Amino acid sequence: MKNELIVKYRGYLYFVFRILIGILFFMHGIQKFSSSINIMSLMGLAGTIEIIVGIALITGILVRWAALLGAIEMLVAYFMVHFPAGLNPITNKGEPALLFFAAFLILIGYGSVKWPHKP
Repeated sequence: MKNELIVKYRGYLYFVFRILIGILFFMHGIQKFSSSINIMSLMGLAGTIEIIVGIALITGILVRWAALLGAIEMLVAYFMVHFPAGLNPITNKGEPALLFFAAFLILIGYGSVKWPHKP
């Protein structure tokens, strides 16, 4: 019974997942501009990428390419900023970068998937 419900609604679940990741990543980018960050700096570039990727995920446009760009950015962020502070992602504050990276791998695999997705 449970598996039937999951299969029946998996398209909706994935849609909600894509929208939530898009909104969160968009907000992640917007917050970088809440302070006086130069758009030409690395933080400005990261914020711009996050806003563009977030919008692409929310709208369902070029989802795989946007997710690939987001995944690359999160790997770069993790290894440039967080990893040098230690191996543990909880203590080096790299957990969000790795969680976004994992989410982007799913988004790369499934793409935009039309609403509702029929099994």
